[in-house]
Amino acid sequence: MSVSENTILLSPLTLGRIELANRVVMAPMTRSRAKVDGDMPNDLMTEYYRQRAGAGLIITEGTHPSVEGKGYCRTPGMYNDAQQAAWAEVCAAVHSEGGKIVLQLMHCGRVANPVNKTAADGSVARTLAPSAITAKGQIYTEQGMLDFAVPEAMSLADIERTIEDYVAATRRAYAAGFDGVELHCTSGYLPAQFLSTGTNQRTDQYGGSLQNRLRFVLELVAAMAAVDGADRVGMRICPGNPFNDLADDNNQETFAALLKALDPMNMAYLHVIRMPKIQDNVTLAKTNFSGPLILNDSYNQAEAEAALSDPQLAAISFGRAFIANPDLVRRFQDGLPLANIDPSSLYTPGAKGYCDYPVWSESN
Repeated sequence: MSVSENTILLSPLTLGRIELANRVVMAPMTRSRAKVDGDMPNDLMTEYYRQRAGAGLIITEGTHPSVEGKGYCRTPGMYNDAQQAAWAEVCAAVHSEGGKIVLQLMHCGRVANPVNKTAADGSVARTLAPSAITAKGQIYTEQGMLDFAVPEAMSLADIERTIEDYVAATRRAYAAGFDGVELHCTSGYLPAQFLSTGTNQRTDQYGGSLQNRLRFVLELVAAMAAVDGADRVGMRICPGNPFNDLADDNNQETFAALLKALDPMNMAYLHVIRMPKIQDNVTLAKTNFSGPLILNDSYNQAEAEAALSDPQLAAISFGRAFIANPDLVRRFQDGLPLANIDPSSLYTPGAKGYCDYPVWSESN
C-alpha cells in the first residue's frame, strides 16, 4: 500500500477548466535548452516535460511572446508558426502520459542584453520598458556576464502592440494544445516593471498614480482572458521580490489593489511565491483574491500537506525537486527519498542534468 494514500496533495483538483489528477504542480523554471537559432523548443525539451507529466499540472519555463520580450539566452519563444509546431509536440507528449500543461508567458522588458537578442541575420530586437531606466546588475550571455541594456521607454503604440503580442501568443498556445496560459508578473520583468514605482516613472495613463500603474497588467490579463476565457488564465506573483533591481515604494498596497481588481474575473488560479523572511505574501493573496491559490517556494511534502488543509490553498508547485526527480509524484506517493540536483548543469546545453535524471529503482 502506498504510504501517502488519500492525502490532499495527491487528490484531484479543478482549476478553472483545467482538471488535475493531483495537486503537485511543476513550477516554471528557466533551463536554457532551446535552440539558439530561432528560440525553438526541441526534442530535449519534449522529453524533459514528458518525463514529468505525472505532475497534476506542468507550468513551462518562461516563454517570450515576441522577439523584444526575450531576456536570457537559449529561452524559447511563442511568436511564429515553427515555435508553435514545436510546442505542439511538447503538449502531445505530456498529454500522452495523462498530464496537463500550461505555457508561462514571460516578457523580460529591460532585463536583457543585445547579445541575447541578436538573430541569425544580425538583427537585434529592441529592449523596451515602461521608462528608460537601466536595471543595475548583469545578465548571463554566451559571452559571459554582461551589463543590462539601456531600455527604450515604450510609446503608447509599443504598449498596444505588446499586449497584442501576448494575445497572439495565447492563441498560439491554445492552438498548440496547451491547457492554459500563465502570465509571469514578478522577478523584475515587464508586467512587474509597470507596477513598480522604481521602474515606472511615466506621466501618461500608464504611470504615476497607483491606478495608472495597474493599467497595463489589468488590460493585459483582460486581453488574454478574452481569447478563450479567464478560466484558462493564471498569473504568478511575488510581491516584494527585489530580483533584477525591482523596487516599489509600497508593494503590498500595489498588489492588494491589483488582486482586488483581478478577483471578479474568476481566473483559473493565482500562483504565489511565499517570502516568509521578508513579508507574508500568502496572507496578502488570500485577503485580496478569492480564487484558488498555488503556493511556491521550498515546500517539502509535509509542509505542502499542512498548507493544503486551508481550502483556498489549492496546490503546491515544486521546482528543484522536479529537476532531479522526474517521478516526483510517485516518490511522494510511496514515501521514497528524493534525489538531489546537480547545480552545475542547471543552465548548460544538452541532456546532462536535464532529461537524464533517472526514475526511482531499488538500485538508486
